Amino acid sequence: MHIAQGIVKTINVNKMVRAGCKVKIWIADWFAQLNNKMGGDLKKIQTVGRYMIEIWKAAGMNLDGVEFLWSSEEINRRAHEYWPIVMDIARKNNVKRITRCCQIMGRSDQDDLTAAQIFYPCMQCADIFFLKASIYRTIAFHDMLPGFKEGQEKMSKSDPSSAIFMEDDEAQVNVKIKQAFCPPKIVEGNPCLEYIKYIVFPWFGRTFTSMDELISDYETGALHPADVKPALAKAINEILQPVRDHFNNNNEAKVLLNTVKKYRVTS
Repeated sequence: MHIAQGIVKTINVNKMVRAGCKVKIWIADWFAQLNNKMGGDLKKIQTVGRYMIEIWKAAGMNLDGVEFLWSSEEINRRAHEYWPIVMDIARKNNVKRITRCCQIMGRSDQDDLTAAQIFYPCMQCADIFFLKASIYRTIAFHDMLPGFKEGQEKMSKSDPSSAIFMEDDEAQVNVKIKQAFCPPKIVEGNPCLEYIKYIVFPWFGRTFTSMDELISDYETGALHPADVKPALAKAINEILQPVRDHFNNNNEAKVLLNTVKKYRVTS
């Protein structure tokens, strides 16, 4: 799991819980199977789902305000509600429009899609209404963390050096950040500053005024990459250490991690 999915999600969920929300997190095991993740093996997919929950717990997500819902269980339990919504969405859209939605699965409309993958967008759209949340966004946009290499607009799981992962140890974090693209006096497209803005400052309670000051010093050269990188690595390691401790000291979590590591990820 990359750090945005592990830590940024934890930050945002905890903000909502503090604001008085009860957050529903949809563990989309059936959707992963439709998209042939883990070779379509549902048992493996569900093991990975439990592992993800374990990471969020270890990262400090306030689970008192969170409800995890497994798509396979909820859809089976309320099939009479779910499938009419899916069918209604499918009737109102043509195949061309549905295939344009394939990026949500990490696919292209030029790919040779299975029938299951054609159905996937209709089901995902139905989820918005099926979950019956009192607060929901029909469409939402958020900033994505860039990759560590020059020109990488987003992190890539297929390129482990492009991002920090929740499983990375201290040495791996240090090496990745040391090698990261961080041009002096250049703020735009600088991944190290993006990590500080979206992970470090929110985690440690800093304000965006502090971020503005950091950017100002960086643009003038008063703050050098040689100053930024060690401080960033130290902060990221401090954030990840409770997760490492949990998976080292909790036998059940350790077994879960070792099991998931043996799986061959399929795209």
